[in-house]
Amino acid sequence: MARPLATLPKAHLHLHFTGGMRHSTLVELARAHGVRLPDALATDWPPRLRGTDERGWFRFQRLYDIARSVVRTRADVHRLIHEAAQDERDEGSGWLEIQVDPSGYAARLGGLTPAVELVLDAASAAAEATGVGIGVIIAANRTRHPLDARTLARLAAAHAGHGVVGFGLSNDERRGAAADFAPAFRIAARAGLMAVPHGGELAGPPSVRACLDELHADRIGHGVAAADDGDLLERIAAARVTLEVCPSSNVALGVAATPADVPLRPLLDAGAQVALGADDPLLFGQRLTAQYQLARNAHGLSDEQLAELARMSVRGSAAPPAVRSRLLAGIDAWLSAPDPGGARPGPGDARPGADDAPLDPGGARPDPIGARPGALDARTGPGGARLDPGDARVGADGARPGGLSPQSRPA
Repeated sequence: MARPLATLPKAHLHLHFTGGMRHSTLVELARAHGVRLPDALATDWPPRLRGTDERGWFRFQRLYDIARSVVRTRADVHRLIHEAAQDERDEGSGWLEIQVDPSGYAARLGGLTPAVELVLDAASAAAEATGVGIGVIIAANRTRHPLDARTLARLAAAHAGHGVVGFGLSNDERRGAAADFAPAFRIAARAGLMAVPHGGELAGPPSVRACLDELHADRIGHGVAAADDGDLLERIAAARVTLEVCPSSNVALGVAATPADVPLRPLLDAGAQVALGADDPLLFGQRLTAQYQLARNAHGLSDEQLAELARMSVRGSAAPPAVRSRLLAGIDAWLSAPDPGGARPGPGDARPGADDAPLDPGGARPDPIGARPGALDARTGPGGARLDPGDARVGADGARPGGLSPQSRPA
């Protein structure tokens, strides 16, 4: 029996606000607000999806829009973020970066600025209640006009240092050239925010290259198409740009046929920094720990390799130095603990551990372990190497602007 993955300290860098909602919460809010859910979001959940063609992506986006429509009040926003933080804590995650496009909520929440401030208030309260640090990423939508992205970038910049840690670009990368959004990313960069656009999910290597060349990405959401271009992958590894790989999402949307077809091994073998993410567990049915399970069971990663994946998630994050130190020390402690089963099972005979229990219909674990990494004071990465003070857009104290740790409430 291998070490339980739900107790492995980690950071979660790729979770969307609506997509992180528990299924049980979706059903309850829909009932409360009189929203009729299609079978795919109710009795036939999780939905069967594909995103590699226009029709399939439209259906996926339509289901997402329906789910978004149940978020209507301040209480709803607080509930979603609080439950997301609880779920992160129960899966060993001590730092969450949650991505939101406030345009989708502004009409019901009083406008763009009130929507962002509400999300930040909710993130601060959830961090205080659960002990999970939270950073907010404001994301523009590729299918909207680039001028809208500049408005959101200015809004993100105004809240840099007060909970907003990054600026992203989401939705169908086959629409909206990255270069059109470069001015928005320059606004965000001047405020010290991380650039975290989606790319290399539905389109090929040129999409990833555009994120680097036009948007100067610090991280890339998905980025798995880089595995098809050796020169590009070498560049990504040399620049230490983190790829937010989301295995369950890739399989659900048809980007990869099976978990084993997600190019995790080629990315890691090339030296790329990889942070596993759940993307939209509301639609894909699996949260963060399940991504590590796939890495163990479908790709045969050892506990040492899984621990290094967790370190990569921390190093690629905007977490404050104290949070980084605590999580990295916790990872070392997890790895130094005896393996309950002795030898690690191979990829073909991996035996499920305590953390391999199926998800319940609400997306929560049936028996949350809830273990929290200890607050040890270690400033080292793998092999004893010190954290890189030259990480992109790191402040003088080693922190990027604005994450909400339990000790760091917004002004």
